[in-house]
Amino acid sequence: MCYNQLNTYLLLIFYLINMVDSSLSHFNKSVNALKKLKISGYGKDFLRTWDKTEDEIRATATVAELVRDLYYAGISPRVFNQEIAVSIFRDNSTRTKYSFASATNILGLNVQDLDEKSSQIAHGETIMETANMLSFLTKVIGIRDDKFLGVGHNYQLEVAKSVDIGYEEGVLAQRPSVINLQCDEDHPTQSMSDFLQLIRYFGGINKLKGKKLAMSWAYSPSYGKPMSVPQGVIALLGRFGVDLTLAYPKGYELIPEIESYAAVQAKKSGGSFKITHNMEDAFTEADVVYPKSWAPYSVMKERTRLLKRSDKKGLDELEKQTLANNAKFKTWTCTEEMMKLTKSGKALYMHCLPADITGLNCKEGEVDASVFARYRKETYVEASYKPFVIASMILLTQYGVKTPEVLKQIIKRNQKLAL
Repeated sequence: MCYNQLNTYLLLIFYLINMVDSSLSHFNKSVNALKKLKISGYGKDFLRTWDKTEDEIRATATVAELVRDLYYAGISPRVFNQEIAVSIFRDNSTRTKYSFASATNILGLNVQDLDEKSSQIAHGETIMETANMLSFLTKVIGIRDDKFLGVGHNYQLEVAKSVDIGYEEGVLAQRPSVINLQCDEDHPTQSMSDFLQLIRYFGGINKLKGKKLAMSWAYSPSYGKPMSVPQGVIALLGRFGVDLTLAYPKGYELIPEIESYAAVQAKKSGGSFKITHNMEDAFTEADVVYPKSWAPYSVMKERTRLLKRSDKKGLDELEKQTLANNAKFKTWTCTEEMMKLTKSGKALYMHCLPADITGLNCKEGEVDASVFARYRKETYVEASYKPFVIASMILLTQYGVKTPEVLKQIIKRNQKLAL
């Protein structure tokens, strides 16, 4: 090997060592920041963001970023062995279902999806019995139950209570975490993913203060979309100084208590909260726009009543009436002209996906194809945080204040493997 080649190799090795040292320094800095947060009361479940303190939300975001960094660096964050994770999806899902599977897998858990139709639930098995029978070697139970207003969140609480009793009575060797993968009130894995997208986009949590976000209803040719996404967004971001504008046509209200909560928290954090029935007003000078369809609170209440009675005729009529009413507001869509109203015409477009895209997957929908195409990558990045958010929730519900040490042990373990 000639001198020049040797010099090149030495420079490359020096560069790689410095790069690793820099990454470790950043990792350790984040872990040390995590240690300073008050998370002793984090709890064994993650059901709604407003059940968590501000420090606990910051911890969830920090751990999600750390797990993401580890994964992208090729370092396995596996901490579990042999146990399983159980998912219960009572509604259709793509992003959340596979994000849960990914999150549990990278942590060392094998995911099993509970098919209620093929289980003894179909024969009248109680929630208490189901929760305990599927939890013998289970570390986490993820639940999506968003169809029935006033039911989904309560079902998750009942599962959590059931595994509490099973653990206290010695039936279960460990107490599984219960993670909300969407209910009638909140969609915390989505709102936390949105939160991380905004942190990345604007350069930090503290940079969110004073930013105007328009959470707006948008026209959709479909019926019965849950309210949990807009509710989750306004309830979470109102706590971090964001200037929130909630826009919808008259009669398309969210759950009143959640609207009130968002208003109180926004004022408390130094941000602001207002409701408008004008989409243009919401978009004007906005830094971020989130046009998303949802079914009105009054419609969801009636839908739940009809579903419980298995009133197919009533449901068909409600759908017909709701779609006809939606059609009155087809101008509530994210067009190029609407985007020109935003700050410098360059607001960040956000969506939980899948979006109803005009001229692409529907004739008329929430967003123009040209707008979506321009922000497609950003919406995909937004969605990409979800597996790491779920992994973070699992780690913090399982390890609590020990989470920083668990993360450090992952690094030490991989350093030994490298040697």
